[in-house]
Amino acid sequence: MIKFIRDVYKAMLKILFSPAEIKISGGDIKAKKLLGSNSARKNILDAYNDIIKKGDEENIKELFGFKKFSYCKEYINSLFDSAFMYAIERYRGVAYDYLEFNTLNRNTQEYIKSNTIIFSNLYGPILGGDTIANYKVKQGNNIGEFVPDKFYKDRFSYQLDLYLGNYEILDLRAGYYNKFYKITKAYTALKFLRNGKIVSYWAKAYRGLILKAVAQNNIQSIEEFMSLEIKNLQVKEIKIIKNKTEIIYNIID
Repeated sequence: MIKFIRDVYKAMLKILFSPAEIKISGGDIKAKKLLGSNSARKNILDAYNDIIKKGDEENIKELFGFKKFSYCKEYINSLFDSAFMYAIERYRGVAYDYLEFNTLNRNTQEYIKSNTIIFSNLYGPILGGDTIANYKVKQGNNIGEFVPDKFYKDRFSYQLDLYLGNYEILDLRAGYYNKFYKITKAYTALKFLRNGKIVSYWAKAYRGLILKAVAQNNIQSIEEFMSLEIKNLQVKEIKIIKNKTEIIYNIID
């Protein structure tokens, strides 16, 4: 059985978050044990590494989702003998741009690293403070014979249930990453509307802004989160569907 080790940071709220397609290269952090340990990930990580080692350009392009091999080169690294970076710093995309992690003070950064679970297309569920190599897996692609969302749902769901058992959950994931883990206890999720329509870019942006505000205010519970004011967001409706409380926000100019 995979043993999850609870972090010692005091927050009783865990935030589920999405990764980003683009990564920042480099890193100067030593590799460490990931959430749940690497042993549970061994087969899928080995499959990824084997594709890289064999150097077949077509297979690599297919895995990465690039048409030109020249775009692949910055991601061609060994997962086990590489430069490592905190996961929360590795990703670069709209949500991460609005999070502005590197501008935050140390306490806020530590909150995010300890209390944010990112669902990686390669590593599965990892803490923001876990160390990962630079990698590339296009969302929805298989890794050899492995289907990442199915692999991690099968192997990690029970352990995540145990790990999250005493925490409240704020789910900021994009819908695709629900495939990796179905939450079995009460949780809160958010939806964003602009002019009555669901938005994509601004949903990503506000997920980053909300994570930042939650961390800056050291939010400990959903009750505290409900009292948090986010600029340009107005609660339109709150729906309770089975174990999910969905807060629907209007984005106002």
